[in-house]
Amino acid sequence: MESLALAFSSGWASGVNAYLVVLVLGIADRVGGLAQVPDALGRWDVLGVAALLYSMEFVADKVPYLDSTWDAISTAIRPTVGAVIGVLLSGDARTLDQAVLGTVGGGTALLSHLTKAGGRLAINSSPEPVSNVLASITEDVAVLAVVWFAIEHPRAAAAISAVLLAGGLVVLYLVARLVRRGWRRWASRSGPPADGVGAAP
Repeated sequence: MESLALAFSSGWASGVNAYLVVLVLGIADRVGGLAQVPDALGRWDVLGVAALLYSMEFVADKVPYLDSTWDAISTAIRPTVGAVIGVLLSGDARTLDQAVLGTVGGGTALLSHLTKAGGRLAINSSPEPVSNVLASITEDVAVLAVVWFAIEHPRAAAAISAVLLAGGLVVLYLVARLVRRGWRRWASRSGPPADGVGAAP
C-alpha cells in the first residue's frame, strides 16, 4: 500500500513535471539513502539528465505558446516516466505488482498531464505572460511539496494528489464548456447575414 500510494503521488506529479519528480526522488535517495526510493533514480547520470531537461522545461514552461508546444512533446514522456517510476517502486515484486504500480503511475501521470496541457491552452488565451509564469511556478512548488511529502507520508500525499487531480479535471471540464460556448457564439455571429441585410437596393 505504501508503494501504491507513492506511485500515485509521483504519477500525478510526473504528469505536471516529470523531470522535477526524478530530481526530488533521486536527491532524496542520495542524501537520505531512503529504502522506499529506487536506487536507480539516485544515479548521477540520471540526475544529470533530469537536471538538464528540467532546466529546459523551467524556461519553456513560462513562455506563452511555447509551453503548449512543450506539453505536446511531453504527452508521451510524462506518462512514461510515471509508469517507469511505478515499476521501479515495485522493486523485486511479482509481475502483477509491477503491472499495477506501472499502470497507476502512468495512468495518473497521463490524467494530470492532460489537465495541465488543457489549462495552459486556456491560459494562453490571455494576452499577458504573467499568468504563464505564475502557473509554472505554482506547478513546480506543488510538485516539489507533494513528492517530498510523499516520501515520508505516502498515503496522505496520495490523498492530496487525488484531490488536486480531481480538482484539475473539474476545472478543465468547466473551461472546456466555456470555450465551447464562446466558440458557438463566435460562429453564430460570423455566420451568413440575415435576409435582406446587406442586400442591394
